[in-house]
This record gives sequence, structure tokens and C-alpha cells, in this order.
Amino acid sequence: MVLIAGVEEAGRGPVIGPMVMAAVVIEDKDEPKLKAAGVKDSKKLSPSQRSRIFEDIKKIAKSIKIIIIDPDVIDISVESENHNLNWLEADKTIEMLNSLKPKTVFIDCPSNNILAYSNYIRTKLSTKMEIRAEHKADERYLVVGAASIIAKVTRDREIEKLKEKLGVDFGSGYPSDPTTKRFIEENWQKYPKIFRHSWETYKEASKFKIQSRLGEF
Repeated sequence: MVLIAGVEEAGRGPVIGPMVMAAVVIEDKDEPKLKAAGVKDSKKLSPSQRSRIFEDIKKIAKSIKIIIIDPDVIDISVESENHNLNWLEADKTIEMLNSLKPKTVFIDCPSNNILAYSNYIRTKLSTKMEIRAEHKADERYLVVGAASIIAKVTRDREIEKLKEKLGVDFGSGYPSDPTTKRFIEENWQKYPKIFRHSWETYKEASKFKIQSRLGEF
């Protein structure tokens, strides 16, 4: 039995809500089952397809690890002098792999420097494993596609829970979404915990409002 893992994230770019990281471990002989279930890069699937395949993956996988990273944790990394979002992803990847201990792991690498990223992870692993970090790994490897679906569905559900809790629709949470942009401009101070304060969209909204208020004096 050879255990292989795929690691992927969802929600790296939004200004609202968490980023979700997922690792999926399967036996290498079960890759055809992922294909039969319709696994592919989550961006190429509809929400209903993702939800259905999400349940299939849970049945096929030997283990699944999910980490939900809140906006304040993201802000700390982004605004740090010696850390960034890539290293935050790497640290969470290490945390998941040290728990799951696969023989080989395929990682959708967020960094332009794949070698440095791979070496950083390798030096912090508690057990030896083969690391294959690549760009667009979710398109090349079914197990990474499976991780992308787990991460995406989990994040989408977290966003829906957030909308229900607040009783508002803030759109997709991405800066390019007009609904999201308008929501930030009107509510940047009302719901501070849901925003990534280090994002330019949030900074601009809060700065504009503060300047406008100062201009009233």
C-alpha cells in the first residue's frame, strides 16, 4: 500500500473570509476511483458537481485534513517583515503532512521559486517523503484536484455560514466583485473580523472613509 497526498488551497485572493487548505491522502491504486468520480481542478466544476464529488472523495480517501485560516492570521503573515502568504501556506502544509505521513505528496506550489518552497517544507517534515511541488498541480494530478475540491467546498460553506450569521449578502468576497466592493465601503468598520485588513481593497475603503470624515471638520 503506497499512500499519496495532494495539497491545495481555496480562497487565497478574497478580501472577505478565510483561506482553506486541504490535504487528501489516497492509496495510489485508487486514483482511477477519483477519475471515475469526476475529480478535476475545482475551478472547472460547477458548485453542484463539487458538492457531489466532495462526498465521493470522502469515501475514497484514506484520510483528509482541512485547515481553516482566519483573516487575522492571514494579515499577520502578509504584514510581517519575514513572512508572507506563501510561507503561511508552506507552514500549514507541513502541519498537515506531519499528521498524515504519506509516502509522496503533490503540492500546487504558490511560489515562483519551487525549489526553495519544496526545500523549506522538506526540512520541517517529521518523516521522510517525496515532495513534488508544481504550478497548476491541480490540473495535472487527480489527488491535488481532489484536495482543491475539498478546500473549495469547505470555503464556500464557511462563506455561506458567514452570510447567514451576519444576515447579509456580501457577494463572492473577491475584490473584483462589485457587490463585495460596495459592502466593504459601507461596512468596513461594522464587521472588522471578516475582512483581510492587509488587502488593498480594505485599506482603500477605510482610508477613504477616514479622510472623508476628517474633511467634515
